[in-house]
Amino acid sequence: MCVGFAMRSALSALVLAFCAAAQAQPPEASVRLLVQRSTLAGYRHAEAKAVWAHLNPGDRLELWREPDNPHDGDAVRVAWNGRKLGYVPRAENAALAWAMDRGEVLHARISRMVEHRNGRRRLEFEVTIE
Repeated sequence: MCVGFAMRSALSALVLAFCAAAQAQPPEASVRLLVQRSTLAGYRHAEAKAVWAHLNPGDRLELWREPDNPHDGDAVRVAWNGRKLGYVPRAENAALAWAMDRGEVLHARISRMVEHRNGRRRLEFEVTIE
């Protein structure tokens, strides 16, 4: 329990530092900072399987906060072209939820795809802040 809290706290501090660094850049400069890399949770419960053949590494993903999600108040939905693929895993979503709730604009893209019978291992994505 303490390890999870410490890891979330450290990740929150890291996201805050990234946000501050991104805001400190002059308007003409563009810096992309990797916030985290995650696997997709909920593959079998959403539309990822239906659109799998259309997905490609590098595709942009949409991140949506779901603060009223009955299963997880820090839920961050992952979508592709408006189609819900799944979620950021619960153990990895607190810092992203915190940043999004404070108005930070996060970007996501597919970083890796693997044909695997375990849906949790099929798609990896990365989240950046610019």
